[in-house]
Amino acid sequence: MAESSDKPSVLFVCVHNAGRSRMAAAWLAHLAGDRIEVRSAGSTPADSVNPAAVAAMAEVGIDISAEVPQLLTVDAVRSSDVVITMGCGDACPVFPGKHYLDWRLDDPAGLGVEAVRPIRDEIRSLVEELIAGIAPA
Repeated sequence: MAESSDKPSVLFVCVHNAGRSRMAAAWLAHLAGDRIEVRSAGSTPADSVNPAAVAAMAEVGIDISAEVPQLLTVDAVRSSDVVITMGCGDACPVFPGKHYLDWRLDDPAGLGVEAVRPIRDEIRSLVEELIAGIAPA
């Protein structure tokens, strides 16, 4: 059995794992560095990450163009300390002792980069609050 890490782990979940959850995972990795383990998945993953999300993140110097949407698994939930759904009504397996949050965010699907920027910025604020709560510097 692998040794468990003392760093907290966070799983971001949205249906297609192509927009909100990908931006959130990228922000968390960027802002927290290696202090937090970051996962991201969806119940019905898209074929690729939303191009407007890629463009919006590129504007702030974060490249998510190589990311690939992942399928949500029970193991991913079980091995995460914090599970964050993105206001998309995704059903997540619930395990005792996990911390569940639902961030009500607009869906960037089909939107241009101008409309995705405010979502990106809102996600950054939420991620900053999350880091302060689970892995303060």
